[in-house]
Amino acid sequence: MLTPDARRRARSEMTLTEKASLTSGANFWNTKPVDRLGVPSIMLTDGPHGLRKQGGAADHLGLNASIPATCFPTAATLANSWDPTLVERVGEALGTEAAAENVSVLLGPGLNIKRNPLAGRNFEYFSEDPLLAGRLAAAQIRGIQSRGVGASAKHFAVNSQETHRMTMDEVVDERALHETYLEAFRIAVTEGRPWTVMSSYNKVNGTYANEHRELLEEILRGRWGFDGLVVTDWGGNNDRVAGLVAGNALEMPSTDGATDAEVVRAVEEGRLDEAVLDARVDELLTLIARTERARTAATPPDGAALTARTPDGAAPVDLDAHHALAVEAARRSVVLLRNARGTLPLGSHSGRVAVIGDFAADPRYQGAGSSLVNPTRLDVPLDALRDSGLDVVGYEQGFARRDGGRGAWDSPSSVRRRRKAVRLAERADVVLLFLGLDESAEAEGVDRTHMRLARNQLALTRELTALGVPVVVVLAGGAPVELPFAEHVDAIVHGYLGGQGGGQAIADVLTGKVDPAGRLAETYPLRYTDVPSSATFGRTEATSEHRESIYVGYRHADKVGLPVRYPFGHGLSYTTFEHSALAADRTSVQVTVTNTGDRTGTETVQVYVEAPRAAEGEFRAPRELAGFAKVTLAPGESASVTVDLAEHAFDAYDTGAHEWRTVPGTYTVQVGASSRDLRLSAPVVVDGEPWAPDTTGLPHYRSGQVDRVPDDEFAALLGRTPPAADWPAGRPLTRADIIAQARGRGGVGGGLVRLIDVAGRLLMLLGRPHAANNTRFVLDLPFRSVSRMSAGKVDDAMLDAFLLMVNGRFWRGARRLVPAWRAHAMAARAPKKD
Repeated sequence: MLTPDARRRARSEMTLTEKASLTSGANFWNTKPVDRLGVPSIMLTDGPHGLRKQGGAADHLGLNASIPATCFPTAATLANSWDPTLVERVGEALGTEAAAENVSVLLGPGLNIKRNPLAGRNFEYFSEDPLLAGRLAAAQIRGIQSRGVGASAKHFAVNSQETHRMTMDEVVDERALHETYLEAFRIAVTEGRPWTVMSSYNKVNGTYANEHRELLEEILRGRWGFDGLVVTDWGGNNDRVAGLVAGNALEMPSTDGATDAEVVRAVEEGRLDEAVLDARVDELLTLIARTERARTAATPPDGAALTARTPDGAAPVDLDAHHALAVEAARRSVVLLRNARGTLPLGSHSGRVAVIGDFAADPRYQGAGSSLVNPTRLDVPLDALRDSGLDVVGYEQGFARRDGGRGAWDSPSSVRRRRKAVRLAERADVVLLFLGLDESAEAEGVDRTHMRLARNQLALTRELTALGVPVVVVLAGGAPVELPFAEHVDAIVHGYLGGQGGGQAIADVLTGKVDPAGRLAETYPLRYTDVPSSATFGRTEATSEHRESIYVGYRHADKVGLPVRYPFGHGLSYTTFEHSALAADRTSVQVTVTNTGDRTGTETVQVYVEAPRAAEGEFRAPRELAGFAKVTLAPGESASVTVDLAEHAFDAYDTGAHEWRTVPGTYTVQVGASSRDLRLSAPVVVDGEPWAPDTTGLPHYRSGQVDRVPDDEFAALLGRTPPAADWPAGRPLTRADIIAQARGRGGVGGGLVRLIDVAGRLLMLLGRPHAANNTRFVLDLPFRSVSRMSAGKVDDAMLDAFLLMVNGRFWRGARRLVPAWRAHAMAARAPKKD
């Protein structure tokens, strides 16, 4: 056991080489041991909504199969529950399964802000709102760690897109950085106390997040009191020594000793204080000690009934109970977006039901990439509907979802599918139409290119709505889509990505077995161009400019009075609720909620705070979420609900003092069912020192019209001239550049990019969207990663020779590559020193 005394003794007896070795991985998922001092290796593995422990060859993007594990709803889905207690229970189950597999750290939750609907990893994140994201992430962290398994809050920080994510510079003003992008992490760290935090790949205002001393030391540790370990994202190390100095303790995965040698040289040459290395080693030893229970427990600590889950003697887990929890979590996260004329719930009165759509029989229930889970079982919506008692008269595919984005929607086979679906619908009294985003649309390493559903899905929807038969649309996907048909269908139910139990959950909501309790954790714009970052998102090479500043999601839409498809917090129920008797002060809100309908239902009480003069040209959002609570009521039942207000409910970030400041004035506390369904309000007077931010020269930020901020105004907001948005043309590529930068250069580099492009297209044609998306991951790899992630097959000398070839010096590079390869091969065959 690594007691504090044992840790101190172990560190004091370590050699410099042993200390350096502990700061990088032994392989893809494990840390290095120091056997002679009793320091064990520990495993860190994915994922945020289900254990992804690979049984064979390891990789970061889900190419190789992992052991079966419960696939829970993704974070984007769970966020719609607005239920920290539920999310904590899911965390407990995740921790239990991880502990059963001797996994010490589960890499999640992800809690980056959903800045733009096209970000490819939105399905892994909770919300556009930092309070909601932070509270739910903290709950999941508490649940995971209650089982002795460390959680890893990620990706710290400002990881807002997947395009060029490994070198992208996120250019953001200080106020938005703290109020929007760091606030969720602050809440998760201070309320959840994670044992690890994962740094993001990207730069933040010119400095790699992994080397960002202000973020990692001054803010994360100094202000928030984080006492755990910071680990890189896999392959996310640029300068190992700079990372150690900034506060990053562990680089993953293994670099076959390459960066360990850099650390030793830095200490020996006086460039790295050994005391800094000692501090990082202490952080790893502390993590090993904290997770000891997960490596030694034979049974889950709650003593639940157990069912053996693996044939090799691993600790057992009650998979039936976990599947039931997955179904419950999905049920409570389904959002009823529209229900015209009370079409739902369906029942015996509904008559003949036609089920149409590819997603009904082949559900989309999770994302892709490093979070791809191998589920223990899978509930299919079509099967659940047939077992529900409904009169299901037939099923038709209607469209092939992997054809929809490439113009094949009007091919003969596509036309035949639509015709068969229309003929089935003509025999029905109601149509259940399953639509959504396909697997190629949402994945790690890839951002979406538009916010539309596939053309073949839209074509089918038009034909079905023209029949006059009631149409209920069931959506699948982890982020908003444009819904041009919304007013032409009778109901819309959104299951998001419901995990392995999502199919049963959808059937239960459609038939009224459960009341739809989900509420949107993000705004649904009418069209993509309404998103303030739409003009620049994913369109630049070197930087991502956050010109919209604090105006993300509902904060922007409500500031400028922009019509939206569905507002933040929206969600319907099969019953109705009345709010009354509001009382508010600086710390909490009390309100009475009454179920005025004829069914038991669950209401999400949402509390917003409207700042004084926010609508009168102040650089401030008109209202912000300040608290929330869930309450379940029987028909006619009332309950008094108390909601504690957020710590910064009446604050703004003062960029002059570099700290939060309470802004005095008369605030309006509002209670309702969405950011635009506010039913009660009460004034709250807040005292404090008068203060207002200097908004001289910032007219667009005072008005909220931030979709086209001029260059000089953005520079004024930043307090500096932003860096060039695109890569400099023509200069030689270096280790820090990414493979995609060789595009169009001809020669070896251009040929490599063309080969990767062709591989991606071929994989898509072969119906392997996950693998096709992973080719984009390769293009975004920095050249330095070729050696560091090659498991020792490529060293820096070989890489430098290859870079000469990429930069047009083919023969010079080739002459260097051959001897470098020979020297590397001889070194690999040489006997290892003890």
